[in-house]
Amino acid sequence: MASGPAPFSDIGKRARDLLTKDYTFDHKFTLTLPSSTGMGLTATGLKKDQIFVGDINTVYKGENTTVDVKVDSYSNVSTKVTVSGVLPSTKAALSFKIPDHKSGKLDLQYLHHHAAIDSSIGLNPTPLLEVSAAIGSKDLSLGGEVGFDTASASLTKYNAGIGLNRPDFSAALLLTDKGQTLKASYIHSVDPFHAVAAELTHRFSTYENSFSIGSSHTVDPCTVVKTRFSDNGKLALLSQREWRPKSFITVSAEYDSKAINAAPKLGLALALKP
Repeated sequence: MASGPAPFSDIGKRARDLLTKDYTFDHKFTLTLPSSTGMGLTATGLKKDQIFVGDINTVYKGENTTVDVKVDSYSNVSTKVTVSGVLPSTKAALSFKIPDHKSGKLDLQYLHHHAAIDSSIGLNPTPLLEVSAAIGSKDLSLGGEVGFDTASASLTKYNAGIGLNRPDFSAALLLTDKGQTLKASYIHSVDPFHAVAAELTHRFSTYENSFSIGSSHTVDPCTVVKTRFSDNGKLALLSQREWRPKSFITVSAEYDSKAINAAPKLGLALALKP
């Protein structure tokens, strides 16, 4: 709901997107063929070093149902069926992979004006249970998530966080890795065309601190340039251009100042949508 809090996974998302989204240092090609009948087809190919992988994804969208089927280059078939509106403010999704008969999973999402709850359960004799929740409003939210492995009767994760969202800035504080890592992030929109973001990470077990800072600049209505610098000496640059409606070409580069004998990483991503 627009007036309610976003799911827990969205806390800190605005800063993460500026710092990491669309950066790729491989070669990626995506072709999307929409259809007026509700059936869409997407083909993706990725060349990483000397390995090439790909998949074909078909999505059917009905009034309250979405069916997503993906076949990858290893002949694995992934299927996800999402149904909304069965109960007010509720969405359910059933997913499974073939031939992995233990991959079945049921996801439930409930959105309220003051709460967002997501739950997941594996459909096997010893399922993995995961629950996340956020309470508050669209401006201020507090939440957490927990995962429980019934096979070992142990917690696989427990995280917590708080997020503050305003039209021109967003701040988040997250306690992750079972309480071993503290992350603070901030993004500020200087104006409609420029934004800056930063993320600071502290690890309690090793007393290590790390950070990343980045910026986004809208050069013109079709071109965006992003930069990122990390404390490990890596500098990244991204340029993305929408050369036709909903079709993008993205060029990424990363230079490691501590590896002076290594060549910079270069990546190219082409997304076509007729």
